[in-house]
Amino acid sequence: MRIGDYLIQKWRMKIAARWIPPGSRVLDIGCHQGEFLHWMGETITSSVGFDPLYANKSNSFKHLFFAEQFQSGLTLANQSFDVVTILATIEHIHEKSMIAQEAARLLHPGGRVIITVPSLLVDRILDILLFLHIIDGMSLEEHHGFLPSELPAIFIPTGFRLRKKQKFQFGLNNLYVFERT
Repeated sequence: MRIGDYLIQKWRMKIAARWIPPGSRVLDIGCHQGEFLHWMGETITSSVGFDPLYANKSNSFKHLFFAEQFQSGLTLANQSFDVVTILATIEHIHEKSMIAQEAARLLHPGGRVIITVPSLLVDRILDILLFLHIIDGMSLEEHHGFLPSELPAIFIPTGFRLRKKQKFQFGLNNLYVFERT
């Protein structure tokens, strides 16, 4: 990861962390190498991360990582999490409605889904930053032209309410926080 990737990631993590209550049990979909969960440290009780690119293979009592795609039918107990995070990942996933349905199953009432998703303009900017070798970028070809404004129509029908919508990183990134009803 180049310094540009690191700075963008750290900013995104700080924005998302504000919405995670202390002592939460967190499911991180698209956890990469577990950076966010490790960074959260003692503020969370336990965590599970899924990412097909996960290569570290280190699990602990507090963190459990799976080097695979998150999917329906996993043997995770109903209402076993307080928070589901999907940071810079939802735009890479084709089955967004499955993510919403599984999040509804896995979160207890009042639990939160915290999503960060870039605006479409970011793809053009990332191409320039890649060309200048400021960032490495990750799986940029998988963005699928996803419009962040489509998220409420995906999550609200599955039992969520929109708690917060906010632009950050100079309007190039979006935060969505949904709460299970």
